[in-house]
Amino acid sequence: MGKKRRVTAAAGSVMTVLLLAAGCGAGSGGSGGVTAVRPAGAEQALGDGYDSGYGSAGSADPAADPAGEASAPAGRLAVREIVGVGSAVTDSAGATLYRFDKDTAQPPRSNCAADCATLWPPVPANDAQAAAGIDAGLLGAVDRADGVRQLTLGGWPVYRYAKDTRAGEAKGEGVGGTWHAVAADGKKAADKAKEKAGGAGEEQADGEQADGAGGNAEGGGLSTADDAKLGKILVNSEGRTLYRFDKDSAWPMKFGCLDACLNTWKPAAPVEKDKVSGIPAGLVGSVKRPDGSEQMTIDCWPVYLFTGDTAPGQTNGHGKQGLWFAVDDAGKKVPAAG
Repeated sequence: MGKKRRVTAAAGSVMTVLLLAAGCGAGSGGSGGVTAVRPAGAEQALGDGYDSGYGSAGSADPAADPAGEASAPAGRLAVREIVGVGSAVTDSAGATLYRFDKDTAQPPRSNCAADCATLWPPVPANDAQAAAGIDAGLLGAVDRADGVRQLTLGGWPVYRYAKDTRAGEAKGEGVGGTWHAVAADGKKAADKAKEKAGGAGEEQADGEQADGAGGNAEGGGLSTADDAKLGKILVNSEGRTLYRFDKDSAWPMKFGCLDACLNTWKPAAPVEKDKVSGIPAGLVGSVKRPDGSEQMTIDCWPVYLFTGDTAPGQTNGHGKQGLWFAVDDAGKKVPAAG
């Protein structure tokens, strides 16, 4: 009976993150350290019999095999037009390849390890070949701490995403505001698409998050804005509204927005305390998500950007499904009838 209770408890709390350090306890502000959590795996492997590098073909658990041992070779790379992303590089099986903003390109260095590398398997450098549209001179390799020799493109270490289960999917685009499909020159595919469309404005430094609902730029600002209906609400450095989700929780820390939810609601990246205005800096913190990325917290609640807000000042996400709410200058959610 005791064993049964333990199994039930474990199943019910698989996505719960306990805060270990002082900070995000009941009624407190600030942020604390959290334990890493491994999210549920992909439903199926990409392609018929294709070992995607995050478990054997057809496996439902990306943790079934260590990413460094099970990761499949890239084969002949290709450039593919992906809806909502732009021209991105894929491997020979059609899996979208990604780069991580917390890595470096000069010199090449990966900062995705352990659970992060399970969800974002590094692509081995062996057998990688450039196809039309990709300069072979931009392909390289970096030796990881786990012994894997990882493919680099334009100096950036390259990964797959465990939740991309079909060729041409790019569910990893914008995750945590730090993961991006990679373009043929190693830059972010979405940024290049915006530049091509003439909507990117002044070219950004490589490694900086693009404007829009994909997440705050790390190191960006946090402030308040006056909304005619909602009053003072929190916005990021681009003036985009921040939201919290009733299915998340602050104590114990729990992520209710996972998987397909992240296609619509993008985790906001953390900000430096000296770039916070209009709200007590002690209410602003961060938490590590299951994919290894860091997310901003307000009064210990994870906060998000809504892809349905297409311009600064919009609050289209407020009251969505009776679960999503803008956040006021005291760090609390704005009432639905606000």
